[in-house]
Amino acid sequence: MDNEQVAYDYDDFIQKTGDYDFEDDEPLATDLIDNEGYDEEQLLQQQQLFQRQLQLQHQQAAAQLPDAVRNFILYFHHCLKENNVYDLHGCYENSFNRLTEKFYKNTPWPDPHGVVAALVNNDQPFVTLYTEMYYRHLYAKLQPTLEDRFASYDNYCIWFNYIFDSSSPADMELPTNWAWDVIDEFIYQFNSFALYRSRIVRKSHNEEEIQQLRDHPQTWSTYTVLNVLYSFIQKSRINEQLEAIKEGRDPDEVAGEDGSRSLYKTFGYFSIIGLLRVHTLLGDFTLALKTMEGIDLSKKSKYARVAGAQFTIYYYVGFCYMMMRRYSDAIKAFSHILLYISRTKSFHNRSAQYDSVTKRSEQMYALLAICVALCPTRLDDSIHTTLREKNGEQLARMQRGGEESLPVFEELFSFACPKFMSHGPPDYDNPANNIDPLQHHLKVFMMDVQKTMLAPTLRSYLKLYTTMNIEKLATFLEMDPEELRSALVVFKQKSRQVRWTEGSLLDGEMVNISDLDISLEGDLINISEARIGRKFGDWFLRNTAKYYAVQDTILNKYPAKQEEKEHKDKRRERREKNAEKNANK
Repeated sequence: MDNEQVAYDYDDFIQKTGDYDFEDDEPLATDLIDNEGYDEEQLLQQQQLFQRQLQLQHQQAAAQLPDAVRNFILYFHHCLKENNVYDLHGCYENSFNRLTEKFYKNTPWPDPHGVVAALVNNDQPFVTLYTEMYYRHLYAKLQPTLEDRFASYDNYCIWFNYIFDSSSPADMELPTNWAWDVIDEFIYQFNSFALYRSRIVRKSHNEEEIQQLRDHPQTWSTYTVLNVLYSFIQKSRINEQLEAIKEGRDPDEVAGEDGSRSLYKTFGYFSIIGLLRVHTLLGDFTLALKTMEGIDLSKKSKYARVAGAQFTIYYYVGFCYMMMRRYSDAIKAFSHILLYISRTKSFHNRSAQYDSVTKRSEQMYALLAICVALCPTRLDDSIHTTLREKNGEQLARMQRGGEESLPVFEELFSFACPKFMSHGPPDYDNPANNIDPLQHHLKVFMMDVQKTMLAPTLRSYLKLYTTMNIEKLATFLEMDPEELRSALVVFKQKSRQVRWTEGSLLDGEMVNISDLDISLEGDLINISEARIGRKFGDWFLRNTAKYYAVQDTILNKYPAKQEEKEHKDKRRERREKNAEKNANK
């Protein structure tokens, strides 16, 4: 869908639907009424009066909105009620972002339950969705308070209860990008709350907030978030549908009443990606990859056009592979999505998600540098060039190995890893007992890195020989022969990894991923090297394409000179033909 072609005639819409008439001549109560001595009927009258006055305040606040914002909310509401997905996409992707930059760059959008609810006659589904966007903007542009985090969670509960209502499926259609953003933001706020809670408890300076956190242990709980994602998958029967697609059958045969609707099918698919992300944040990398069994990464899905979902899949799949020591598969995942980003760079430059795409790509380049240092692999030329530009010095230090490379590994890992979180609430009474999940996973990863510190030096010596005595190599390295023997066994073991070919992401074959292979016969080291020949055909094709691109640029830059040259060539050809005719006569 071309976003630039989406247009909205707000004035025409307002003329058709009419304007809201707000009364402003009724007095507002400013003093609290003492309820002592009043009977129930009088108290009820007071409550009704207060509600009318509060509603009038909200109507007056709505009347003071900028015309562009007010008309946008009305039209947005109209499109949602009519299930006009095409115009909803434009409102969501274009108009909302433009109005944010113009009116609400550093302030919140209008209050959902007061101002906006009065505008749309308290249409709860729309108010709930608008509230989700309201808090998403608050998280992105401002600093949410603890009350904001609680209120956003309550709004998500209202929205999901509406979707999961067992009486009838929700009669609503949302643009695919919006559906993904709901799931993505839901998990982001869950992660943000967990980190915020850990930070508050660790600092222990705000007793009031700590007490609020104690009183709400189920708010943003891991169980609740996982329950929502699994419920979407179960209600939409998305795994059964994906399995039917793999087998060449019609997915509607197994979809059921809910799964046949686009809303549930979309949320179900994105919930699978959400589970991948949540399980990774919790540190269960095997289960994270297992949740992706239904999605075939080797085939293009209809949801592939949602760039954010694609980035999330390959980032977390690649990271899980890296933490499982399957560096070859991690390099393949990172290279695939980074190549896609480089080819669609011009599109992302115009996107509202440009900053997040840029940050995510920088993180993946950092992780790719770690994997290449631990598992030397030939990369695509464009990826290799960009990697050298961004992390060239750090990559060189990691490839040299030794103790001086360890801080580089730690730095890149801390920058590029997900924001790990704990499974449950922290220990409020003993903050010192709370373990930082990031430091825990960093420590586990660095234990494996330290075992490979000698690998670059070993490779440099082993590539010079076909056979070598272990004592001779120990002399070169100034090591004890038995210690060297253990290092060679580690080198041999690290050069063999499970590599995915097809099927589940956890499946694969044990292969030798190094160009060096060694075997020990007593004290003799046998060394064999597999040299990978350069693909000259690809090299010539790439450079030929570059040549034609330069040629086209020159032609477009100097069209007049090229046209004059063509005329001269034609005149020369005519003279040569006339000269041949005269010579024949």
